Amino acid sequence: MITFVAEEPRQAGVSDSKQLLSRVVVGLRLREMPLFYLMVVLPTLVSAIYLLLIASPIYVSQASFFVRSANAAQATGLNFVLQGVGLGQAETDSFAVHDYIMSRDAIADLDQHHNLRGVLSRPGADFFARFPRPFQRAQVEDLFKAYPHYVNVSYDGTTGITSLKVKAFRPEDARNIAQALLDDGEGVINQLNAQAQRDAVVEAAREVADDQVQVALAQQNLTAFRNHEQLIDPDRSSAMSSELVNKLSTEQATLRAERAGLATAAPQSPQLPALDSRINAYGGEIASQQSKIAGETGSLAPKIATYEQLTLDREFADRALSSALTSLEAAKIDARRKRLYLERVVNPSLPDAATEPKRLGSLALVLVSALLAYGTTLLIMAGFREHRQV
Repeated sequence: MITFVAEEPRQAGVSDSKQLLSRVVVGLRLREMPLFYLMVVLPTLVSAIYLLLIASPIYVSQASFFVRSANAAQATGLNFVLQGVGLGQAETDSFAVHDYIMSRDAIADLDQHHNLRGVLSRPGADFFARFPRPFQRAQVEDLFKAYPHYVNVSYDGTTGITSLKVKAFRPEDARNIAQALLDDGEGVINQLNAQAQRDAVVEAAREVADDQVQVALAQQNLTAFRNHEQLIDPDRSSAMSSELVNKLSTEQATLRAERAGLATAAPQSPQLPALDSRINAYGGEIASQQSKIAGETGSLAPKIATYEQLTLDREFADRALSSALTSLEAAKIDARRKRLYLERVVNPSLPDAATEPKRLGSLALVLVSALLAYGTTLLIMAGFREHRQV
């Protein structure tokens, strides 16, 4: 009894499975055979005719690249991983290259220089794979919509490497298009570099230009002062006058000492008037030289003040210009340090065999999908029948 009771649920389950199987088999009865032909045989037959007899061979050229800065280490091995961890400027510009490759600008460049429309409509290409397809027109907008079917870019966030795939009906066409896209991508990077360098250097260059104007103006003011006052260097002239005054004062002191000695020894000496005359002459010359240095309206003192101010202005302008030139050179060095490069990891390949379409695999997928759809339809129909019987 125990064994009988244990076996009874299993037998009931087997019975249910047989009933379900019988329902599916019933679907193959004569009255449901048209549905089988419609949902399974016809799609599979049409797919087989297209894939095995009509579908054109498609060649795929593959390439890979990454964008790095000038001061970055060579991105190999672990460096690839480290580059992919952080979202840096190089990664941002890598996405800029991606956007360009899939943009209308890239399509226009390829169509103008590499006859993209002709490449995608080669003689012998089947009507479903070529451009334009039966339901498309040979216009830019339709070409832009069809373009992702032939060109694809994918980014690996772990390594920072971008993969490029280009499909065409001839191997050399696929390679040429891939090569052109990489070349144009390098052009995009060069434009970004030029713009970044202009942005970094233009302000420093403008400051240099302004400081150069200030230096020229300061030098012009100094030259105008020298021409007007007929003095090259008032400081030097003042020093020379002071030196002359010192010499005259020394000579005058010597004469006074000589007169004092002579007056003591011979008060009635006829040389005394001559010495007094010479002493007075020295005194007059000393007074004249001192008045030239300071005290009169045309003396050197105010001229020295003006000259020193003009000289100070020129020195400040020279220092500002020197600092601006240093900043400009630093900006150029920084711009070069931040310069980006598109490095090719794998150059565009020349495919030696067509890899698409995958004829047998695609046909098997169509068959399995049709069978699944057909089986699902039968189960739904059987459910409706049971519902009606209930």
